[in-house]
Amino acid sequence: MPKQVLDVGNCGYDHGSLKSLIERNFDAKVLQSHGPEDTLKMLRQQTFALVVINRKLDRDHSDGMDILKEMKADETMKDVPVMMLSNFEDAQAAAEAAGAVPGFGKRDLGKETTLKKLEPFLG
Repeated sequence: MPKQVLDVGNCGYDHGSLKSLIERNFDAKVLQSHGPEDTLKMLRQQTFALVVINRKLDRDHSDGMDILKEMKADETMKDVPVMMLSNFEDAQAAAEAAGAVPGFGKRDLGKETTLKKLEPFLG
């Protein structure tokens, strides 16, 4: 059975790129959410091997860190691995300090280093 990945807050184009990368290279299925409400609802109803959160959410441009912090504060989902999707090193560092695993930026989607970061969770 394929592992599930939740892509949070990416626009249609970026979601398609991430979905293609993951589903082409791993036995995984990528689902999408857009904000705190639908994300947390999905996390409570389904099991995800990994959550990838965009630094700025596509629909309202709110901070993806807010969802990360909510997840890590919730006993039922605090252990779900989360990656921040951002090209900015300071955003990656802040996400890791809040409990995320090392993430990657959109410019790194096609790189081998990104696949190596995904491997422990999806391989």
